[in-house]
Amino acid sequence: MSTPINPAIAGLNAPPIPIVQKSARDYDGRLGDLIDLSQAVPGYAIHPKLGHHLEQAASRADLLGYGPIEGETALRGAYSQHASDIYGASITPSEIHITAGCNQAFVAAALTVAGPGDTVLLITPYYFNHDTTLSMLGIQTKTISAGPENRYLPDLSQLAAAITPDVKAIACVTPNNPTGTIYPTGLMNSLFDLCTRHNIWLMVDETYRDFLGDGEDQPQPHALLQRPNWRDHFIGLYSFSKSFCIPGHRLGAITAGAEVVTAISKIMDNLQICAARPPQHAVAETLELLAGWRAENRVEIRRRREALMAVLAECEGWEIVTIGAYFSYVRHPFKDRSSTDVAQFLAKERGVVTLPGTFFGEGQEAFLRFAFANVSAEQLNLLKTRLN
Repeated sequence: MSTPINPAIAGLNAPPIPIVQKSARDYDGRLGDLIDLSQAVPGYAIHPKLGHHLEQAASRADLLGYGPIEGETALRGAYSQHASDIYGASITPSEIHITAGCNQAFVAAALTVAGPGDTVLLITPYYFNHDTTLSMLGIQTKTISAGPENRYLPDLSQLAAAITPDVKAIACVTPNNPTGTIYPTGLMNSLFDLCTRHNIWLMVDETYRDFLGDGEDQPQPHALLQRPNWRDHFIGLYSFSKSFCIPGHRLGAITAGAEVVTAISKIMDNLQICAARPPQHAVAETLELLAGWRAENRVEIRRRREALMAVLAECEGWEIVTIGAYFSYVRHPFKDRSSTDVAQFLAKERGVVTLPGTFFGEGQEAFLRFAFANVSAEQLNLLKTRLN
């Protein structure tokens, strides 16, 4: 008999992305190149200036040792000012913690607010790594279903009814993964007020924040950081991966009160000590310098969104239920087949890689997630032949 491993880990599902990409390896290319709509990675190149700064920082002898656990002073300062400008708030460097990606940011935030036996509320469909993170940490979850009839926005009365003494936080994603839904300002205010009344935390994953709006017109995601008591109930999570095209460098950030940041530093010292230092310096150097480039990318993402909407309108039986900053949640036409079966068939036989809705919680069998930002508008136009 083999030596047992931690049952909290043994019980987790295998990582979803490799599962669908394994199916794609069986595609024989008969319809042309693979169209990969599975993973949220930038479908365009890194900016040369950022590449230059990365190259320079990687060879700096002074960055080869350990750095500050909370993050490099240069990036904490640059990002706190950047976030202050976006939210119309006053955020200090002491209220920023740099992490190795947003997934690590969620792990650290979850450990800070909850422990084994405590509960975090998730909104279905949820980002699968949030669910598995809480499971492996022994933190319980309750799920509140948000359906297409309300554009996948949660019902506040259902959330309020689910808050019991063991609930320590509500976790949400906006712009949403997997649906693309953008939570309006009024809803964000109501979620924060609900958390304030029950003295719990609102953890908001804003990985796709930079893709709100079109071009230079980037709306303020919400006004929560203008609240005088935001430090007592709000933890914001962010990723530099998408808008800077550096997912392999694993760089994220947490915005929270200084007390929370101090607590997170204790966790980070045991996870990684510090995020990789060269990309921190490269991003700090280019954060404002590349604002125009990021605006151009928002225009390109809008073009891809419109291309997907146009082509699916011509695909019989396929329905875009929601579409947003980076993702579209699509109802497939095969009512007698699971979303996993449909996704595997599309990958193997049609060369189109998507994620099945079942990865995002119960009741999602009718849906697939399309990460349309990954591919060009020209590639998206090929979907008509593949899906029909």
